[in-house]
Amino acid sequence: MNYETAKQYLLSKPEAREDYPFGPDVMVPKIKAKMFATLGVNDNIAQMNLKCDPDQANELRDLFEAVKPGYHMNKLHWNTVILDGSIPVGEIERM
Repeated sequence: MNYETAKQYLLSKPEAREDYPFGPDVMVPKIKAKMFATLGVNDNIAQMNLKCDPDQANELRDLFEAVKPGYHMNKLHWNTVILDGSIPVGEIERM
């Protein structure tokens, strides 16, 4: 999954709208003014923060090397997913 594919997927959620509250480099999809992800690029690699159940968040970090504790987020409830191609698209969509 790349940046554009991730953006299209995030915005395909019912009532999802894109916002840029952190500046032009970080897209934040929101549903009813509540953010559920962030999407940006770091060192030419897309990455996104996804809100997650705390137990599942740790399981995903153990399972996938490209899933890290949420960058600049509450690490209990958020994961950062590095979109480097190492995680199948279906797994990312399931997150």
